Amino acid sequence: MEIKSKAFTDQQINSDTIISFPKGIPGFEDHTQFQLFHQEDNTIVFLLQSTTDENIAFSVAHPSNFNINYQFLLTDEEVSTLDMQPTDELLILLILHKDKNSNEPNLPTVKGSIKSPLLINIEKRIGIQKTMTRVEQSITYTEKNNEIEVTETK
Repeated sequence: MEIKSKAFTDQQINSDTIISFPKGIPGFEDHTQFQLFHQEDNTIVFLLQSTTDENIAFSVAHPSNFNINYQFLLTDEEVSTLDMQPTDELLILLILHKDKNSNEPNLPTVKGSIKSPLLINIEKRIGIQKTMTRVEQSITYTEKNNEIEVTETK
């Protein structure tokens, strides 16, 4: 299967590697099939490209690249949508965006949507965007780095 992208040349992909978002991604509900790409020279930011619209792509990254750790429970509906089994591995990704209000136009700030991570069942290749309305954030400072804990509260 071939997909087009504004970010790179046309790509041949195996249909077995497509990630399905049964409900789409909020704001893009009509787009349910995506492919995850990375560039060889960038191991932090990946591209989640719609397989049906070359204009729909999201820059995503693993939260551990920013020392972010999540603690949350999946609802029964989320477990069902993701078709999660106890042995399935869950990939968590942040959608990134440039801060258009940055005071430094030559040094744009990149922000991540930490309250709405993408969750992907790696084995089944099914994803959702989890929206956490009530979160508690705490930062732990150490000599080497900082860690941010994001915990969903009830």
